[in-house]
Amino acid sequence: MPLTGPKQMFERAYKEGYAIGAFNVNNMEIIQGIMQAAGEEQAPLILQVSAGARKYAGQNYIVKLIEAALMDTDLPVVLHLDHGQDFNICKDCIDGGFTSVMYDGSHLPYEENIAVTKQVVEYAHARGVWVEAELGQLAGVEDEVSAEHSVYTDPDQAVDFVKRTGCDSLAIAIGTSHGAYKFTGEAKLDFARLEKITNMLPGYPLVLHGASSVPQEFVDMANTYGGKVGGAKGVPEDLLRKAATYGVCKINIDTDIRLAMTATIRKHFMEKPADFDPRAYLKPARDAVKNMVQHKIRNVLGCSNKI
Repeated sequence: MPLTGPKQMFERAYKEGYAIGAFNVNNMEIIQGIMQAAGEEQAPLILQVSAGARKYAGQNYIVKLIEAALMDTDLPVVLHLDHGQDFNICKDCIDGGFTSVMYDGSHLPYEENIAVTKQVVEYAHARGVWVEAELGQLAGVEDEVSAEHSVYTDPDQAVDFVKRTGCDSLAIAIGTSHGAYKFTGEAKLDFARLEKITNMLPGYPLVLHGASSVPQEFVDMANTYGGKVGGAKGVPEDLLRKAATYGVCKINIDTDIRLAMTATIRKHFMEKPADFDPRAYLKPARDAVKNMVQHKIRNVLGCSNKI
């Protein structure tokens, strides 16, 4: 099945109160694990590629891996650019077959963010490609995206931004953050702010970045087998499920994939130190990704059997 855009996915998700998982991919095993999970759950998918992934694997490699995965499935799959840093990166991905791109100008002055987002929108829409933008800023570090403090999204500004840029979906800041260390105290999201934005932009799909839950089972496993992932704490899954009932149609998950793979590989190395065939430890790592993604689809996103 060919790649698709998010429009119909998001329309149904908004109407029925669930979210689509946007999972970051970097290599074959991650793609296979995600695809296997979604296949068993019969769930729509967004596979997203960050700037770091493009540097690590190369855009052409990742696109071809995803094309190979699509040969064995009839699932609807979106190929999305995560955190496009400028117009040229977005243009590259649009020209390279991506069906959705995110331009992240959240670090720029407001008017400059509007100007570049609008430029991306005009280029993308002329080619039938969806555009996600960001307003507000998430704290934390992920790949080349870094910010020391969160800047929560202003609801009035969000309405103005969407109107002036024509972007198709908007990533907002309500308390999530990038990376594995999201909260030091009680985990909470600003649902009052989210509800206000949703009410002011009725029917409009919102996006949560930095929404990994950092499962403690993988933190503990990594640390048990030689890791140093101390104090990692993510977004509780019940808060994410609640957000999906407030117009959040896309929830990004990256850190949880990294933790699942790394913890499983660490365990394998400690228990079977004689293994040197990469297939021996990448297969259980792939299975860990599959099981984690399947849990997210079924119990957090609520998008099982939604194709």
